[in-house]
Amino acid sequence: MAIPRQLPNAITIVRILCAPIFLWMLLADAGHDGPLRWWAAVLFVVAIATDGIDGYLARKYEIVTDLGKLLDPIADKVLTGFAFIGLAILSELPWWVVVVVLVREVGITVHRLLVASTHVVAAAWMGKLKTVAQALALSLALLPLWTVVGEWIHVVNTVTMSIAVILTVASGIDYVITEVRGSRASRRHPADLHTAGGDA
Repeated sequence: MAIPRQLPNAITIVRILCAPIFLWMLLADAGHDGPLRWWAAVLFVVAIATDGIDGYLARKYEIVTDLGKLLDPIADKVLTGFAFIGLAILSELPWWVVVVVLVREVGITVHRLLVASTHVVAAAWMGKLKTVAQALALSLALLPLWTVVGEWIHVVNTVTMSIAVILTVASGIDYVITEVRGSRASRRHPADLHTAGGDA
C-alpha cells in the first residue's frame, strides 16, 4: 500500500503547529489542574507520539528525505521547548533547568541549519534516548496526576526530569565531540562530506 511521499513531513509540520496551541491551553488554566490542563497534557502526549509515527512511515516506505531529517528534531525541540517554558511560567519547574535545556537545544538546532548545505546531521542513539526521556518527564509533569494519585507523584516527576536534564546535557556534549571529529576527518579527506551523529 503506497502512501503520499510527503505524509511523514506533513505529520512533522502538524507537530510544530500543535506547540503554540498546547502552550495556550496550558497557560490558560490558571488553576493548574482544570480541564484545559488535562487537554493540554493530552495534546502534548499525542503530538510527541507522532515523532515515532512519522519516522516509522518514512523508514517503512523508504521515503526518508533530507528535509525530514532536518524538520523532525526541530519539531521535537519546538514542542518540548514550549513545554519546558510553560512549566517554568507556572512555577512548576526551575528556570535554570529551562535555560540549560534551551541553550543546548537552540545551539544544536542553529548548528544543524548552518551545516545543512554541506551535510544533514542524522539522529544518534543518545539524542533519541534524550528525546524519549524528555517526552516521558514532560508528560508526567504536565498531567495533573497529583489530583488522582496524590502528592507522591512529584517525587517521580523530579526523578524523571533529572534524568531528562542529565541526558540532554550528555547528548549535547556527545554531539559536539562527534561533530569536531567529523570536521577533522573531512579536512583530512576533503572529498568526503561527513554526516555526524546528532540528536533527535
